[in-house]
Amino acid sequence: MKSITYKRASTLDELEQIRTLQLQNSPQNITSEEKLQEGFVTVQHTVALLEQMNAACAHIIAKDNNTVVGFALVMLSDFRNEIKVLIPMFERIDELVPKDKTYVVMGQICVDKNYRKQGIFRGLYHFYREELQHEFDYLITEVAAINLRSMQAHEAVGFKTIDNYEENGIVWNIMLWDWT
Repeated sequence: MKSITYKRASTLDELEQIRTLQLQNSPQNITSEEKLQEGFVTVQHTVALLEQMNAACAHIIAKDNNTVVGFALVMLSDFRNEIKVLIPMFERIDELVPKDKTYVVMGQICVDKNYRKQGIFRGLYHFYREELQHEFDYLITEVAAINLRSMQAHEAVGFKTIDNYEENGIVWNIMLWDWT
């Protein structure tokens, strides 16, 4: 039985392992069948940007001994202009979230292929909420409507789709998990 621990990212090595997992699960590195069955990540962050985001509010990771086997990125709205593809999402969120509410964006979640279907996705989100629910009212993310596996997984955790929009031919669902 694998012994998975959940923690906040704290070392450069952990951030580099996040980057490696991202690349392994990017659309250009997986088959169409894998995309459909397993889901995929859309954005690739540089290690430098991961470091900046982590310094502002540390990412959530799942580890098996010294290996990062899953991650859930924590993205404060201060980083809204750092990743061009995410700007439309932040603009939408500004219109949707009441001014008196605080939120954090789940920048991306990913579990290593060899560790899927073991509850790590839920474990990452459970730990995320435990760590951040006292600072934020909502956790918000967006999922490509065609990424059915990810849509279903997010709904199972407690996210609800609050809006969608089309950008470059992709329909994005903005999903919110109310922690209040």
